[in-house]
Amino acid sequence: MTPEEFYQALATSGYELKQKQKDQFDTYFKVLIEWNQKINLTAITEKNDVYLKHFYDSIAPILQGYIPNQPIQLLDIGAGAGFPSLPMKIIFPQLQVTIIDSLNKRITFLAHLTQELDLDGVTFYHGRAEDFGQDKGFRSKYDLVTARAVARMQILSELTIPFLKVGGRLIALKAQAADQELEQARKALHLLFSQVVSNHHYQLPNGDERYMTIVEKKKETPNKYPRKAGIPNKKPL
Repeated sequence: MTPEEFYQALATSGYELKQKQKDQFDTYFKVLIEWNQKINLTAITEKNDVYLKHFYDSIAPILQGYIPNQPIQLLDIGAGAGFPSLPMKIIFPQLQVTIIDSLNKRITFLAHLTQELDLDGVTFYHGRAEDFGQDKGFRSKYDLVTARAVARMQILSELTIPFLKVGGRLIALKAQAADQELEQARKALHLLFSQVVSNHHYQLPNGDERYMTIVEKKKETPNKYPRKAGIPNKKPL
């Protein structure tokens, strides 16, 4: 997908980008490739592939109507090189984005990137989701939590649901079917007072399969969740 095809696809979906936004995506690509030589950010480096498999893939929640263009609080867990939250922030500048990542080098990259992109309303924190999930400054604060290819739903739910307000939603993006994962996560979702409201399959313009699962928080998360760092991975709910 060339940049021009990317912009045309967005325009067809009702999102006509301004020149500033196009320039931001161009800068994003250049900074990503430059920094990828210093730290491991992505194995996808061809320009057309980055626009398709990172940029277009990241904005799927917008294209499918799950993200409003409003100053809502969005938390991105394990964003890596900024996906999916920063491409969505470029499209919808009103979004208030918080990123938590466990690798400080990636946080350094993201801080530099947002400065280059002239984005405001983006904050970064280095650390584990389990630790921040027990912090009153982060717990039950967010309207949306996004996670792209982070972990199986049985684990991911414990790492993300505590951050949501009641009625808030987790948007999990994956490249493989989530049906079996959701069956395994049934107990975890029950314990965390959350419920799957949508689980559907779609395709990128090149035909690649993608899956998006939407989970809604129904009641406040019990205080004992998330458990200490490392335990959700070792002993999933």
